[in-house]
Amino acid sequence: MSVSGVASAKAVPKASVLPSEEIIFGRSPAMQPIRQMVNKVLGTDLPVLIQGENGTGKGLLAQYIHSRSKFASGACIKVNCAAIPGSLVESELFGYEKGAFTDAHTSKPGYVEMAGNGTLFLDEISDLDLSLQAKTLQLLQDGQYSRIGDTQERHVHTRVICATNRKLEDEIAAGRFRQDLFYRVNVVTINLLPLRERREDIPGLANYFLEQCNVRFEREAPPFPPELLEALTRKEWRGNIRELENIVARYAIMGALDGVAAETHLKRPSTPAKLSVDGSVSLKHIAKQAVREMESNVILQVLRENKWNRRKAAHALNISYRALIYKIQEAGLAQRHHRKNSQAPVDPTQSTPLPD
Repeated sequence: MSVSGVASAKAVPKASVLPSEEIIFGRSPAMQPIRQMVNKVLGTDLPVLIQGENGTGKGLLAQYIHSRSKFASGACIKVNCAAIPGSLVESELFGYEKGAFTDAHTSKPGYVEMAGNGTLFLDEISDLDLSLQAKTLQLLQDGQYSRIGDTQERHVHTRVICATNRKLEDEIAAGRFRQDLFYRVNVVTINLLPLRERREDIPGLANYFLEQCNVRFEREAPPFPPELLEALTRKEWRGNIRELENIVARYAIMGALDGVAAETHLKRPSTPAKLSVDGSVSLKHIAKQAVREMESNVILQVLRENKWNRRKAAHALNISYRALIYKIQEAGLAQRHHRKNSQAPVDPTQSTPLPD
């Protein structure tokens, strides 16, 4: 899937592996204007700027636009502008001629050239080195560019899609982004919503990710029960769709091990909120209590599934062994385990070794 060069650029998947429009745009009313705007630009070659928080699906939307455009027969080359070292940006993006610099033993096309008759997706465009922004501006203006060490001007026909999680107006004010380049990439701007503003789409996304995980992990994780989907819908989702995908992956792995009920993964606090004398309630305290209870439930379940082998449990939870030991002690899980498996009461001053 990757093209030659540094790992910050790659050819994105073909249209056949993309989710359906129902998954990409969802059903929430807030997403429908975005869907309509995207449909209007599919048949054009206008530059598109996609803005949104991390994890909102900017890269997926760029792939969708490419796959439905007249450039779909060409490659879609994704370049992460934040990941390419400053000294390599120009050579990786525009290519170089033999002898242009030390170690340039052969000529090499850049990502711009690879995207000819296709789509060049500049992810995190706000991180593009300021010295390269003028050359990128020329590319957007007339399709002209040149390799390093070459006097010949080359021409490429490509559709440019840019994405950023920052406000480019703020970057311009700070002197980190050219205003004239902003006018070129800002022809059509699509602002993707954070997941917390399209909660109606969470159940559909969760079920889609679960199907993908079952195929990927070769498992048959149980379907989400209604109470878990409700809990997912209420969550704040600061990491947006990416965070939801990761949580579903953990559910697919842990929930399918022994068919444990899914509600243990995300659980409401079992104890009612305690009011103070004046009738007030501390939401911060309740939230911390709920998080601790949910975390303890998940850790306890994973420990049981691994027969209390703490090293295996730490690996399954993707945390360090030391961190797991601390959490076990903090929640008193070892005491609960011994009380359940021993008829004699546990002496809290004695430590019984557990499997590593």
